[in-house]
Amino acid sequence: MASTFSGDETAPFFGFLGAAAALVFSCMGAAYGTAKSGVGVASMGVMRPELVMKSIVPVVMAGVLGIYGLIIAVIISTGINPKAKSYYLFDGYAHLSSGLACGLAGLSAGMAIGIVGDAGVRANAQIELLLGANAQIEMPLGANAQQPKLFVGMILILIFAEALALYGLIVGIILSSRAGQSRAE
Repeated sequence: MASTFSGDETAPFFGFLGAAAALVFSCMGAAYGTAKSGVGVASMGVMRPELVMKSIVPVVMAGVLGIYGLIIAVIISTGINPKAKSYYLFDGYAHLSSGLACGLAGLSAGMAIGIVGDAGVRANAQIELLLGANAQIEMPLGANAQQPKLFVGMILILIFAEALALYGLIVGIILSSRAGQSRAE
């Protein structure tokens, strides 16, 4: 039986493995970040229900991580068309490394967002609860001045954690664009 495939016949396996790795690892990071920070939001919602909408930021930021993996998976899968042009091992390895870079960066960012989001949301609610209950105690800065500082600090840490996933997305795009450069056509 003659093969209509041009290029290395095992190369698409590595390419599709890269697409799967990008999506699976990024979604694992998004799921962990959403679950971990969601538990913090639910716990905080019992104490301070008025802060729930303000504290949902980590959940949203964790959810975005899955989109990064989806972007790379689509880029990789559209680049794998062995019947239209030759697809060599270099291309498969480039797509595999692209998927792993994006996926593992998304996983690590999701873990960071989940842990920081959970702790930050709980601490945010506890400070408001403590300072609100002890309003008669003279503080150098009132409850309204201290709580926003903690919230801003949490948001900054979350932004830097999200940047880890963006680095993986950028490197993944660069690596996937390298596929097809192994030959002169």
